[in-house]
Amino acid sequence: QTPLVGRTREIDHLTAAAGIGSDPVSAAVVVGGDAGVGKTRLLSELGVRARDAGWTVLVGHCLDFGDSGLPYLPFTEVFGRLAAMVPDRAELLHESRPAIDRLQPGRRIRGGGDGDGDDEGMARGELFEAVHGTLQDLGGHGPVLVVVEDVHWADRSTRDMISFLFGRGFDTPVTLVVSYRSDDLHRRHPLRGVVTEWGRIPGVERLHLDTLPDADVRALVRSTHQAQAPGTELPENRVLEIVRRAEGNAFFAEELLEASELDGANLPAELADILLLRLERLDASGQALVRAAAVAGRRVSHDLLAAVVGLSDGELDSALRASVEANVLVPDGSAYAFRHALLAEAVYDDLLPGERSRLHRSYVKALSGGGALGAAAELARHARAAHDLVTAVTASIEAGDDAMQVGGPDEAADHYQTALQLLEDPALTAQTDVDRVHLTLRTAEALLDSGHARRSAALVRAALDRPDAPVGGDDRALLLLGYARAALLDDDDSMTPLIATTEALELIGPEHRKLRAKALALHSRSYIDRSQFDEAVRVAQAALDLADELALPGTAVDAATTLARLQQFLGDPEASVEALAEVVEQARTRGEPTAIVRGLHQLGGALFEIGDLPSARTAYADAAALARKTGRVWAPYGFDARLLGGITAYMLGDWVGAERAADTSGQSAPPGPRALLESLRAIVAAGRGDPATISMIEGSSRAWADDAWNAILVAGAAIDAYGDTGRLDRAEEFHDDVVATVTSQWGVPWFHGQLRLAALLLGQMGNNIAAVSQSDRAALLQRASRHSEVGDHVLEGREDEQRPMGPEGQAWHRRLRAELLRLRWQTGIEAPGEEELRRAWEESVTAFEHLGHPFEVARSRVRLAAVLRAQGEPARATEHAALAHETASRLGALPLLSEIARLDLTTGEVAEVVDRQVELTPREREVLALVAQGRSNGQIGQQLFISTKTVSVHVSNILAKLGASGRTEAAALARQRGLL
Repeated sequence: QTPLVGRTREIDHLTAAAGIGSDPVSAAVVVGGDAGVGKTRLLSELGVRARDAGWTVLVGHCLDFGDSGLPYLPFTEVFGRLAAMVPDRAELLHESRPAIDRLQPGRRIRGGGDGDGDDEGMARGELFEAVHGTLQDLGGHGPVLVVVEDVHWADRSTRDMISFLFGRGFDTPVTLVVSYRSDDLHRRHPLRGVVTEWGRIPGVERLHLDTLPDADVRALVRSTHQAQAPGTELPENRVLEIVRRAEGNAFFAEELLEASELDGANLPAELADILLLRLERLDASGQALVRAAAVAGRRVSHDLLAAVVGLSDGELDSALRASVEANVLVPDGSAYAFRHALLAEAVYDDLLPGERSRLHRSYVKALSGGGALGAAAELARHARAAHDLVTAVTASIEAGDDAMQVGGPDEAADHYQTALQLLEDPALTAQTDVDRVHLTLRTAEALLDSGHARRSAALVRAALDRPDAPVGGDDRALLLLGYARAALLDDDDSMTPLIATTEALELIGPEHRKLRAKALALHSRSYIDRSQFDEAVRVAQAALDLADELALPGTAVDAATTLARLQQFLGDPEASVEALAEVVEQARTRGEPTAIVRGLHQLGGALFEIGDLPSARTAYADAAALARKTGRVWAPYGFDARLLGGITAYMLGDWVGAERAADTSGQSAPPGPRALLESLRAIVAAGRGDPATISMIEGSSRAWADDAWNAILVAGAAIDAYGDTGRLDRAEEFHDDVVATVTSQWGVPWFHGQLRLAALLLGQMGNNIAAVSQSDRAALLQRASRHSEVGDHVLEGREDEQRPMGPEGQAWHRRLRAELLRLRWQTGIEAPGEEELRRAWEESVTAFEHLGHPFEVARSRVRLAAVLRAQGEPARATEHAALAHETASRLGALPLLSEIARLDLTTGEVAEVVDRQVELTPREREVLALVAQGRSNGQIGQQLFISTKTVSVHVSNILAKLGASGRTEAAALARQRGLL
């Protein structure tokens, strides 16, 4: 029921080999691959293509009957199917080659002898000739595809029959394809040598199916889920877990998905039973060795396994050889690995509790004292399972340290938290000398670096509130600083960072000057959090002086970065850019990657503030790339740079780049960052008019209620999405809810981002004015005037801070004023003069052009065009509408294209612009090619592994960009313009 995934090359190769869909020929193929890798699905697709091309398709299966199976069983199925499909032709074949009759279902039993099968009383040569001749005759009437599956279970007679058919070949278009499980072919398997011989026969081709790449498994999982639960989205973390465990095996992926849908964390029982069948081939020593290996996990070194199982060298070699020959274990350098990780899971789950504990204790004993990287994590796991908690605590801490050294903060946080959890037992605490304060701080740092700022702050806050928490001294100061570091990156309201850093500085003794320098650097950032910029400068300078004196390069760069960014807050953004660029170079010279990431992030913000969006995007991209390289993808500043880089890409008109930044496929994103990236996706989706935008927005309410930045980010998308679909009341309600949430969380009467949100809301009021009754328009204008007052507040606040408004703020301020004038013009209440209205929109166009925000330039042009048309200037109106149409077509902005269409400018100039330049995204080109082939939306979705709704959006975008009224016209225009 699901699309064939990841086998395009193989199915095309098989189709071409047989000439299906072109000139049918005779072909012979042997298909091998592990159980569950997709052989049957591939051959089923081959059969469908052959039937669609008019071929006769005959399929036979070998069954696992051990030594008691009937000879030629798959050929009995083949000719039974033939008799059912075309009884007249089968009867003619029976008359011309009566030997075939003995293979027909029901007749072979009556014709059998004393249990030796159909070979008795019949010459093998006569039967082989009859089968070959029958298939050859069938081929003479039309092409034939014969598929024999699972020949690893075939009896000797069936294997000989296939060898004969391969060797003889066919003069008519008959294709014979057989399949087998390669992982079942142990060294003594009777098919092993036969397959090798088949490969030597001229004309016989061998095709091996490898496991699927992770991307294809992900596509399979999502398409299968969609088939089972249409319209629902499978969480990415569940997809990743299934992909990880399936290891490219399609059957395993589908079984794990089914178990996941039922909220089952353990291996499905049926799948476990299938996997455990492999162990039955081994003797007692081999089974014991495999069970011991399963306790180690997927892979275990030879020396470690030898130390645990306690076998003599000869017994160990014998058991290992048997396990390898049975395809249970495979050699992997100086170690052994299970052929598939799920096999290790199945064996481990099958162990008895006492057996499991005993083996874990053996591993603890063998691993104790080892110093190899990664051994600590292994030791910690075995120690916990063996209930050796003292060892588990020390090993977990060491494993966390190892993970942090190699850029694995997620894993480090898990190990540290495990140690903290174990130390909740007072008896265990007394048996160890672990410093709980320092372990808490290491855990908080790991959580922060892995993108869990809120959890980091909560962890340290809980440590400060514990009954046994330090009440003074450096330990409490360290906890307070750890809390402030996390709280600065999260809207935690239990204690402000400034309160925490102030208390910490009071506790730090004069002799601890290094700690004081670090505390001062953090204290200055806490002042910025409260907009106390003069104090921030004073403290940051003190931190820098002390860090230079004590030769603390990391702290010095931190303080210098703060000072450089403060120049922007104090009204000199150009000087801030220059200073930050210098700080970044210093950090590069000193080899401080964390400082480089923060410096680039701050540099991007300063460049953004002065309106240099391309340079800002470059700085953000460099910061995000370095964060990825150092393994801190979700850490502060690195993730923020990725998000802000995506927002900047959106503003620059690179919506594909913005979507790329927001894409978390294949990534285990923490909840907070994932929600922010989803909001970025929603912004692009709203601009394009994607019907899925509203469901994306409504699913974000829980996230933005806790995160003011996320609320601001998603609000713009919500206002446009609801307004564009005529739900003006909902757009205004969403705006008001977000404003109330943010002002409450931040404790402020207004915020700078409110300027953009107000402008967007007034724009939607103007676009939907026709649906507002005359009696309600005065109230609407009154609310709009109240919303627009935020512009005055922002201006006054900037003047009080002596900070001139940057290009972005200036553009939105002009847009807000123009939107309010438009509403007054539309309602006729205190209507502005023609000159004032036109000039306001011209200023909006110019301001967004200066900012470099093509989408908002286009929206401003459209509204200016409406004013110009009403004022009797159709030529200028058409000029602006044509330029807006060009941008909207390039971006695929359907709501904007609809707004342009409502202008009803009857001129060919707009169409001429579209003819000059049509830019389609790579996905739109794929969809367009399939539309031109006459495929339906459903068929396109199946082929590209996307939903039908998404296909519909792409088709709408394509029609809008081409200016086509339908799919046929779109295909014709695309061919004319060389797009196909």
